[in-house]
Amino acid sequence: MAIAIRMPPGRGPLPEHEQKQVAIGYLHEAWAEARLDGIDGDCMAQACLFAALSELVNTYGEDATAKFAKGLSDRISHGEFSLEFSRQ
Repeated sequence: MAIAIRMPPGRGPLPEHEQKQVAIGYLHEAWAEARLDGIDGDCMAQACLFAALSELVNTYGEDATAKFAKGLSDRISHGEFSLEFSRQ
């Protein structure tokens, strides 16, 4: 189940919200491939968090990233990262 999202030639850069949607598609694809290779979801989650935080530190620095990370606890508690599944 590959997600093929490619930029058409000649189109300018995508707006940020569209870039995020495409990035999520790439992550879902990589996650699915890792699961097929027997990688545990918890291991993938921790590796993704490490990679994401490392990128933020490289881009914005340690102080800004630490400030961002402090706000994650409240966002998690308020359900911002919870997925709703419909039951049929």
